[in-house]
Amino acid sequence: MRTISAARAPRVLIFDSGLGGLTVLSEIVKARPDADLVYAADDARFPYGALPEAELVARVGEVMRRLIDAAAPDLVVIACNTASTLVLGPLRAAHAGLPFVGTVPAVKPAAEASRSRRISVLATPGTVARDYTRALVRDFAGDCEVQLVGSAQLAGLAERRLRGQSVERAQVAAELAPCFIDRDGRRTDQIVLACTHFPLLTDMFREVAPWDVAFVDPAPAIARRVDALLAPAQRGVVGSNPAPAIFTSGRAPSRELEAALRRFGLRAGAAPDRLRA
Repeated sequence: MRTISAARAPRVLIFDSGLGGLTVLSEIVKARPDADLVYAADDARFPYGALPEAELVARVGEVMRRLIDAAAPDLVVIACNTASTLVLGPLRAAHAGLPFVGTVPAVKPAAEASRSRRISVLATPGTVARDYTRALVRDFAGDCEVQLVGSAQLAGLAERRLRGQSVERAQVAAELAPCFIDRDGRRTDQIVLACTHFPLLTDMFREVAPWDVAFVDPAPAIARRVDALLAPAQRGVVGSNPAPAIFTSGRAPSRELEAALRRFGLRAGAAPDRLRA
């Protein structure tokens, strides 16, 4: 594994199919304000859940090759559960020595925190279908009743909301409803948000939930892993501010999306040509 120098701001590339990785970026900023961040969204092929597995692996591999060549990161975060379940092995093989941090459904902490021993995993249909996800349930939540819920709509609703478009509470409630199980005197008390887009809707989840539950976001754990892999922060070393946001479609963000990007500390506008994928 390459040595990450402590003499300069470490560069971290955060990658997602869309805007969900912003939830991870915000936690990395808290953990490592010294890091030089680059955010990349493959919006040209969003959502990844609609791609066949082989096509997804090939697509991420090509986009990542071009981004790594252009941005020269010290560490890459795949801030997408759907992609992480498939692409981490091929990426690590193709870019030996470059650390990759994936996004894993937070089944283990949810199971550890559950008092009712009834939890739900809310994900995209692709993530729900992966053997990887089912292995996590088997290995870390074997004594829990686990409801796997695949939503094909929530990631798109999260993107719409971030872009300033209206999202109806009823739409969100309908997607969330299967997560809530009340049976044999035990209610769901932990819901794993196994898509980085979903925390963008947490406030709406709480509004429509039929009872109080914990919504488990993996982003803080990802940020801790990034911090552990980087060299210790040095006094006086600061990252870029605002950080660049790259969109593979090449489309300039709307005014509403520009405002949202600024809230996350990102530079609005079209990406430089050298960083387009």
